[in-house]
Amino acid sequence: MRRIAAGDGLTLVAVLGGAALIAALNLATPPGSALHVPSFVLPLAGKYLCYAMLALAVDLVWGFAGILSLGHAAFFALGGYAMGMYLMREIGTRGVYGNATLPDFMVFLNWTRLPWYWHGFDMAWFACLMVVLVPGLLALVFGYLAFRSRVSGVYLSIITQALTYALLLAFFRNDMGFGGNNGMTDFKDILGLPLHADATRAGLLVLTASFLSVQLLLARALVRSRFGKVLVAVRDAESRVRFLGYRPESYKLVVWVISAVMAAIGGALYVPQVGIINPSEFSPANSIEAVIWVAVGGRGTLVGAILGAVLVNLGKTYFTGALPELWLYALGGLFVVVTLILPNGVLGLLRRRGGGNGAVPKPLPVGEQPT
Repeated sequence: MRRIAAGDGLTLVAVLGGAALIAALNLATPPGSALHVPSFVLPLAGKYLCYAMLALAVDLVWGFAGILSLGHAAFFALGGYAMGMYLMREIGTRGVYGNATLPDFMVFLNWTRLPWYWHGFDMAWFACLMVVLVPGLLALVFGYLAFRSRVSGVYLSIITQALTYALLLAFFRNDMGFGGNNGMTDFKDILGLPLHADATRAGLLVLTASFLSVQLLLARALVRSRFGKVLVAVRDAESRVRFLGYRPESYKLVVWVISAVMAAIGGALYVPQVGIINPSEFSPANSIEAVIWVAVGGRGTLVGAILGAVLVNLGKTYFTGALPELWLYALGGLFVVVTLILPNGVLGLLRRRGGGNGAVPKPLPVGEQPT
């Protein structure tokens, strides 16, 4: 436990300290200095940390509850759309058509009034509430129906993938009122601060690092609690847990909703930093990538999920520019190699070299006693 605690501390220092250092070197050093961090690095680093939130959310349900979700990008994208709606309302008369009420894409499509579900998104607090509430309610309804029916394993994975694909098709429609295939972009400011200013970008980066750190601490507290121990038992022997009088579906539902909200917060912070949100964020491939990040970093470790998300996306940024035609093959090959050679991921390898076995603790078979 001390080793895990130390790992958490190092991760928090790396995330918060790294974000603060990048922001400081961008704002406090002149552009010609060797220490100056270019402006484009700020949103890029912020994007990596948002992806780390998605990976952390996936690891919470997959690594500790045994729920392999291939649809967590849906919650990430819904959080992003909620933030995008607020940012579009913030544009006001500064849009191409100068309409104070309707976003540009609605004017272009000849909409005459703002849809009812857009009302309230001109207020930041309401948008933040929707970032949590909408994905949380979707996760609650979906999880209740799936877990109550005792759907599990590959069948649950397929259903989660179908969920995000259905949302992808729905948000592609122009009559849904979310920008169709083009989505939402051309954001101007957030809370009155210009989005393209370095100070705003630096603030968003530090804010993202702070939210990621809080999520890591909350997730660690959850899995170390009695609730977390039951989750691991459900993952490894659900029928035995049910025989002992517990309700595994209730535990699964709670962690599923928490995980969905975590992913949604990551999506909400992602949009103002990348400057766009469109239906491609619902793509099932994004959810599969998130699973790969967790597998590469180390399933069931939390810290490993963050490490995997950052490492894989750093590689993606480089190789999609250097070898764009080979990147997808490399990503698939990476997943195969990790599965066969490093089943506990990079973090498991590091812990094994440091004296631990790097594996996620599992309950002993019935009748065995610890030695």
